[in-house]
Amino acid sequence: MSTALILKYFPELSDLQKEQFARLENVYREWNEKINVISRKDMDSLYEKHILHSLGIAKVMAFEPGTKVLDVGTGGGFPGIPLAILFPEAHFTLIDSIGKKITVVKAVSEEIGLQNIEAVHGRAEQLKQKFHFVVSRAVTQMPEFLRWMKGKFEKEQFNSRHNGVLYLKGGDLAAELAGLRCEIFQLKHFFEEEFFETKKVVYLSKGNFHS
Repeated sequence: MSTALILKYFPELSDLQKEQFARLENVYREWNEKINVISRKDMDSLYEKHILHSLGIAKVMAFEPGTKVLDVGTGGGFPGIPLAILFPEAHFTLIDSIGKKITVVKAVSEEIGLQNIEAVHGRAEQLKQKFHFVVSRAVTQMPEFLRWMKGKFEKEQFNSRHNGVLYLKGGDLAAELAGLRCEIFQLKHFFEEEFFETKKVVYLSKGNFHS
């Protein structure tokens, strides 16, 4: 499993993007030995369970140049790093409260030559900047997440969707999303691998956030 999986669904990659995606495996293996950010068993399916999963957001939203994106609870850099490779003209801020994870994010970004990432050790609710979009991979229950994101959105809008949240989740979301205006996209409609059968992207416009 390698970059062939990424090219299967994103065939328009530049040579630089192909090279950056290809380098991720060795860089993550190397860093994972020092700081465990990806489970050992997941390391063997890095391209499917982490990289392609992160890129599920790109099947729902193509970020325009100049878009500011916040990745909350990024862990080892997902979904932020794969999205930053795919959208080199958007700017990504990756935040995590665990310092050693941000150490990995900075090292991986540097080693593959990503210019459009800022990695921050801290808590999202304490950030002062505003963003067009917030992305995340199931860091907490949605109502809690909404509280963190109050006041975090830019007013200006120039993407195909209103500014808001794109959240990677799995399983039954009915109770968690009750009462929220959102769109749910099934990743199995974009990716045929079995892993994506129950995986979703949840989109909520910033109107859900009483900022």
